[in-house]
Amino acid sequence: MSSIPSSKPVERELPPAQNLPRELDAIYQQGKIVARVIDPEIDRQGREIRFAEIYNSDYLLLPDDCEYQNYRILIQRVGDATKIDRAAAHKGRVLREVVAEILGYREQ
Repeated sequence: MSSIPSSKPVERELPPAQNLPRELDAIYQQGKIVARVIDPEIDRQGREIRFAEIYNSDYLLLPDDCEYQNYRILIQRVGDATKIDRAAAHKGRVLREVVAEILGYREQ
C-alpha cells in the first residue's frame, strides 16, 4: 500500500506590521490604514502638515495620534467635515483644510 504524503500548509513568518512598506497617501493608526490624503503640504520648520483633504476617514480617531509617511502626527484643526455617499469615489467621512502637528518620527 502506498502512502500519500500529507500536504500541510507551509507557515511563513511575516515581518512586523511596522516594517511593511507604507502607502504614501495613507494615514495609519495602530498599524492599519484609517484614511487617505490629498495634497499634503509638509512644513518641517512649523512642525505641521496641512492636508487639503482627508477622505475615507471613518475609522480615524481624531483625538489619538497617528502616522503619515515617516511622521507621527496629531490632528489639531479641521476646517470642514462631511459625510459622502458610499457610492462616490471618496467614500465615508471627508475632512477638509486639516492641520496636523508633527509630534516626531515613527519608529521603524
